[in-house]
Amino acid sequence: MSSSAAYLGIDLSSDNLKGFILAVVSSAFIGSSFIIKKKGLKRAGASGPRASVGGYGYLLEPLWWVGMITMIVGEIANFVAYIFAPAVLVTPLGALSIIVSAVLAHFLLKEKLTKMGILGCVLCMVGSTVIVLHAPDERTLTSVEEIWDLAIQPAFLLYTASAIAVVLLLMLHCGPRYGQTNMMVYIGICSIVGSLTVMSIKAIGIAIKLTLEGNNQATYFQTWIFAMVAITCIITQLNYLNMALDTFNTTVVSPVYYAMFTALTILASVIMFKDWSGQSASSIISELCGFITVLSGTTVLHTTREPDPSPITDSYSPLSPKILWQVNGDLWKQKDDEGLSSDFVTIIQQDYFT
Repeated sequence: MSSSAAYLGIDLSSDNLKGFILAVVSSAFIGSSFIIKKKGLKRAGASGPRASVGGYGYLLEPLWWVGMITMIVGEIANFVAYIFAPAVLVTPLGALSIIVSAVLAHFLLKEKLTKMGILGCVLCMVGSTVIVLHAPDERTLTSVEEIWDLAIQPAFLLYTASAIAVVLLLMLHCGPRYGQTNMMVYIGICSIVGSLTVMSIKAIGIAIKLTLEGNNQATYFQTWIFAMVAITCIITQLNYLNMALDTFNTTVVSPVYYAMFTALTILASVIMFKDWSGQSASSIISELCGFITVLSGTTVLHTTREPDPSPITDSYSPLSPKILWQVNGDLWKQKDDEGLSSDFVTIIQQDYFT
């Protein structure tokens, strides 16, 4: 252990450090993939219909596929990170991908990173550092049966039953009635199901790790139950996340979803794997403060980001200072809105919306 690492209390050989490094690598790849895919989409849109209007030309664009492969590599690294480190450590570090994406967008896509955006990046890094320094040690598990015992303990069964009940309520009752007007319906489904996804993924990852070490876990039925639960949760989560993004503003959906998903994942992990067992109150409070700091940085980054310009998909455009009006059969062009009387503006608005 180096002197600086020893001063900070970090064990360079610990599983937590491996999980931290993998989580950072995952964030770097995933954050980069958004930029690479966006550049690929822009290239494809320059020579054919854009993806936003139903075009699929990006499937023939090599740069878009590079972005997809980059994202897959990042997700694999994130999957492996859950094998070594607790969800309390790995999940909040996902915010680092937002920093990578914002910084690369500033230089490669010319999307301006404001001073408040830079402050958001700093907050994310400070919060992540606090979480890393106070993260609990990962519990050593020797078989998938041991993980199953943790999953069927009364406390986690109560959490799972409550989660399923709330999700079904949101899907069957709230979704059809309020899904198109209240984003918390879709985001709530994604976040609750997502917490169960992470628990299942972590169980599968540990089973794979033990199998590679020579202790075959594929012979246990519990392994396949965890796999089926993970697949079901992933499909449900992606479906409702797409619905949320398609219905509501991304700059609002992303930070709210990140906050709910991360909070519920940490809660599920604390209940199932007892991540905070044996930790001091000061360490737990420090982790919570770190998470709140990361959440604050994520919110600042999203709310100060410049929105993408809306593509022009037909001959009509929104009202602007240069307006075309048709009055009594004659076409008039107003170069700017100065000099228009309030009565004329009122008449035009009434005719326009009638």
